[in-house]
Amino acid sequence: MPTYDFRCRQCGDTFEVNRPMSSAADPAPCPSGHDDTVKLLTTVGVNTGTAAPAGGGGCCGGGCCGG
Repeated sequence: MPTYDFRCRQCGDTFEVNRPMSSAADPAPCPSGHDDTVKLLTTVGVNTGTAAPAGGGGCCGGGCCGG
């Protein structure tokens, strides 16, 4: 489930909310009970489970060119 960052405009606290993507735009009250919050823009890192080949110097330096 994605995590979204919010900031409270009243107290300035930043907090995270875990919720489904279908609820991403829903408002979220801050942990102190304030309702005036804004969702922050965040970047998403994707892990595909694959790694770059070991070695250095690009493709031919890493031995993936067959030579």
